[in-house]
Amino acid sequence: GKWHMGVNCKSRHDHCHHPLNHGFDYFYGMPFTLLNECQGTDDPQLAKSLQDTYWLYTQMIILAVLTLLFGKLTNLFPVNWKIIICLAICGLLYFLSWFSSYGFTKYWNCILMRNHDITEQPMNLEKTTSNMLKEAVSFIERNKHRPFLLFVSLLHVHTPLITTEKFQGRSRHGPYGDNVEEMDWMVGRLLDAIDKESLKNTTFIYFASDHGGSLEARRGNTQLGGWNGIYKGGKGMGGWEGGIRVPGIVRWPGVLPAGTVINEPTSLMDIFPTVVHLAGGEVPQDRTIDGRSLLPLLQGTAQHSGHEFMFHYCGVFLHAVRWHQKDSGTIWKAHYATPVFQPKVSGACFGRGICPCFGDGVTLHDPPLLFDLSQDPSEENPLSADTEPLFDAVTRRIREAVEEHRKTLTPVPQQLSPYNNIWKPWLQPCCGTFPFCWCDEEN
Repeated sequence: GKWHMGVNCKSRHDHCHHPLNHGFDYFYGMPFTLLNECQGTDDPQLAKSLQDTYWLYTQMIILAVLTLLFGKLTNLFPVNWKIIICLAICGLLYFLSWFSSYGFTKYWNCILMRNHDITEQPMNLEKTTSNMLKEAVSFIERNKHRPFLLFVSLLHVHTPLITTEKFQGRSRHGPYGDNVEEMDWMVGRLLDAIDKESLKNTTFIYFASDHGGSLEARRGNTQLGGWNGIYKGGKGMGGWEGGIRVPGIVRWPGVLPAGTVINEPTSLMDIFPTVVHLAGGEVPQDRTIDGRSLLPLLQGTAQHSGHEFMFHYCGVFLHAVRWHQKDSGTIWKAHYATPVFQPKVSGACFGRGICPCFGDGVTLHDPPLLFDLSQDPSEENPLSADTEPLFDAVTRRIREAVEEHRKTLTPVPQQLSPYNNIWKPWLQPCCGTFPFCWCDEEN
């Protein structure tokens, strides 16, 4: 499914970020992410505000060239032909430089790969659902006689909400509801494949989302990014509960009793040590592993999560810290930075399209905004020294935990720097002779 970690570092074929270079033996899916551009809609998603700015500058250059040309031809004012030609060439190069990246997003970014080979460029969204499902079921059938790890990262419940005709209009909750129903059906098909191969009681299955609903994802008045219930905020908002609090569902009939509800905060980082534990291995001892095995919690040998503190980042910026006190049921949350909503009372960054992590798009809090999530899960009523006797003690203990946490971090090159995010033709995955990248080996 969706990898979204990129492919290449220095050349088109080095595959340094590819799944096969990070421990996986087989890969089928999207190396990048899903965008509206993949569907070819009239609503571009990738750096929309930046594209609008580039297009405005391009129009200004075109207007300047036409003005000079008109003045030259009508003798209104003297101007050298060289200046007109030079400005026109510069304008053309400027247009090509940004349009080659954003105008061809569908062909550059919306691709399917099998291992190192590109099988569709651009991908055919109408057949992606069946292709993904077929690949996953085939993987289970091929590996049923030995231990296997299957990681399925579905493209569903992500804009542009690819939904096959069979599921369109089935839900009362619009396009998003239709997409959820089809995802549910796909998961059911995968579980059926596990059951069919008599692997039900020996297979640990973990289902979760990587974040809450995207509130800014809208088309007119239609909400395309889901709903976060009583929780404030959404996807990409650093520490607000609506973006990070998601349910996890576990199935392992041979080991875990059905119907158990565990109200403990865990992390998707816990998947790694859990899988290592299940495989009979040991996590690396030469570094700090932030995850904790889920098995003691799931099997009932532990009553509380292994996470006393959880650190919630936006990019490389620490926005919030959660403290689950071991000796009580209290869960404190301190926000050091929160996004500036546009409009202010909207609860989302509609003006920007996505909430920034730093700069004028966030509000810094010193002392931090403090909430008691066990009493106020909606984060509506920030506490203060006047309203909470433990305010100073709690914020001091959280600050100490942050200092301890930062000692475990190792600086690395910034993956989200401007240079790492501009399009580089020499790194572009291409199934033909660049720039003629069109192929369909699936069908």
